Amino acid sequence: MPIATVNPANGETVKTYEPMDAEEIERRLRLAQDTFRTYRTTAFADRARLMHRAAELLDEDQPEIGRIMTTEMGKPVKQARAEAAKCAKAMHWYADRAEGLLADERPDPSDVEDSGASRALVRYRPLGPVLAVMPWNFPLWQVVRFAAPALMAGNVGLLKHASNVPQTALYLGDLFRRAGFPEGAFQTLLVGSGAIEEILRDERIKAATLTGSEPAGRAVASAAGDVVKKTVLELGGSDPFVVMPSADIERAAETAVTARVQNNGQSCIAAKRFIVHTDVFDAFTERFVARMEALTVGDPLDESTDVGPVASERGRTDLEELVDDAVESGATVLCGGERPDGPGWYYPPTVLTDITPEMRVHREETFGPVATLYRVDDLDEAVSLANDIPFGLSSNVWTRDEAEVDRFVRDLEAGGVFVNGMTASHPALPFGGIKRSGYGRELAGHGIREFCNITTVWHGA
Repeated sequence: MPIATVNPANGETVKTYEPMDAEEIERRLRLAQDTFRTYRTTAFADRARLMHRAAELLDEDQPEIGRIMTTEMGKPVKQARAEAAKCAKAMHWYADRAEGLLADERPDPSDVEDSGASRALVRYRPLGPVLAVMPWNFPLWQVVRFAAPALMAGNVGLLKHASNVPQTALYLGDLFRRAGFPEGAFQTLLVGSGAIEEILRDERIKAATLTGSEPAGRAVASAAGDVVKKTVLELGGSDPFVVMPSADIERAAETAVTARVQNNGQSCIAAKRFIVHTDVFDAFTERFVARMEALTVGDPLDESTDVGPVASERGRTDLEELVDDAVESGATVLCGGERPDGPGWYYPPTVLTDITPEMRVHREETFGPVATLYRVDDLDEAVSLANDIPFGLSSNVWTRDEAEVDRFVRDLEAGGVFVNGMTASHPALPFGGIKRSGYGRELAGHGIREFCNITTVWHGA
């Protein structure tokens, strides 16, 4: 895949880039290592000052970087600006809290006196250069939620971004430079996916984080495991959105639409499977389908657009194949389901029902504005169906019955359970999944400690 900006709204190539050669990659690896030696000893106050400045610059740049993201991957421009604002918020959050999150932990002396220690503590120390392999769907947020905690912990970062968002990738490297971070603290590597393994295996890289597909996660985890390096993986998801009889059906249906089509439906944590109790199935379906049909699909740079194009031609083809397979196997199309004429990689908001286990869409992730709708008879069936996938990223449940809430929280196999609301990532809340959705956590205190050397310090009497 070439490193290029290709506008998904019309298929036109806007800008292409030559990948960095081996000499330039070596220079940047060496610079990262050299920078880490001094950056790791900087005070939290100095790091915080730089991070706050980066956030301020990002806020100033919202109109520009919003248009760049929209041109590169097609999200509605109003959502792109909101993504930039969210990133700035996370940068401020970590700038204000990193020192406290990584403060020395001192066990009670009575708990360690039999170890022979006069005193003991746990200290969080940075690991070194961390390789970040990031996707195109949230081209700023996916990076910042790694970069902000990693840099505040004293690590340095090297970004291998998706090849279809090179302008956003270069912007990020320039942002941290303009904020005053040392030249090698955060660098963008314009390289293809074929270069990842060699970079990861380089002894100067101490850890890696990847957000992306399951095959990409396997490849990075395998290579990192071979050289015994820490990884954090956030992979695919097919999150359930469960609606029970006591739910506020109007709110549930309205939220369900946003939860499915946010970012043109291209989000790992988007609700994709709507599991609705039979007592409220018809009422929910009527409202949900009507709202999906009412969405405005069009130019993502138009402020009135709700859903823009899928990010790539291949992505739209994959989506069509899943829908066609389901229809051929007996699924019912309640709205959408057919590619529109004209330029660009558009696909309409689509709702499928009468889904059966043999359909691909039952177990595979639909990365676009396609929802699958299921009818269930009771709570047990809802839980069983929600868990009947290889993924476990997040989940949404709608009920006002506290006993049902307790059951869902206990039994849903996911990294998050969002009750009477849609899944969202937030700086203060850990984010990540289980099963084939990956391992490790980003954000909150858990995220900043993922790339730290958790060091036991023991003092003898």
